[in-house]
Amino acid sequence: MNADKKKLALITGAAGGLGYAIADYLGEQGYRIALLDVDEQGVMDAARRLGDVRGYGCDITDAAQVDQTLARIEKDFGTNPYALINNAGIVRFGELLEHSVEDFRKVVDVNLVGTFIMCRAAGRLMAQRGSGAIVNVTSLNAFAPSPDAGAYPATKAAVAKLTEQLALTLGPRGVRVNAVAPGFIDAGMSSPIYQDLETRALRAASVPAGRLGKAEDIAGTVAFLISEQADYIHGQHILVDGGVASSLKKHLPRKAPTDSEK
Repeated sequence: MNADKKKLALITGAAGGLGYAIADYLGEQGYRIALLDVDEQGVMDAARRLGDVRGYGCDITDAAQVDQTLARIEKDFGTNPYALINNAGIVRFGELLEHSVEDFRKVVDVNLVGTFIMCRAAGRLMAQRGSGAIVNVTSLNAFAPSPDAGAYPATKAAVAKLTEQLALTLGPRGVRVNAVAPGFIDAGMSSPIYQDLETRALRAASVPAGRLGKAEDIAGTVAFLISEQADYIHGQHILVDGGVASSLKKHLPRKAPTDSEK
């Protein structure tokens, strides 16, 4: 699955966590890598750690800044991105009824509007070339909201539907758009949750696959979705959750099943 070394992959939210892991994995696959993050110092440090990689400070909610950054990337690399991985996202935890409108709007602005701005900007360039692949990172929360997760589940569900709509728009122009939904992944913004050993054990036990997910599980799925092997996969939302979303009855009390049970 090694990539053409001329292909450029752009990853947002790449100063650390899943974005960094995806960048590292795609670099090993042969892609040239450009990193974006609102944390300019952090993304520059990440680029240095990864080696032959460039980092760019960029606020994805600012359309003009995104266009300027893509112009810089084209100048630096001599090409526009073949692949865009929209990983940037934030969460504001708390009881929804006590959530401030300001916090709710901020999460919507970054997770949904920012993803749209990036897809629009990069998608236009890909459509002009007639090729490209976009992967939007959503969440298990898009299918099964979590308590006290504020606007996060709603934004991830919206990004899933945005992915489908973009696939209709960009597919005929040679650009594939899909989404990947991480489950219980021991990386990124979820890492602090798993520092509690009891929580870690309970969550791992609830996963049919018998373990928490790793950043590499997501990175590998992303690599597949932007590869030629996924050429006929369009507008899909792929869960990478070890089977959690399909395991509802595992967690419900029930008597031993009988032949008459419906």
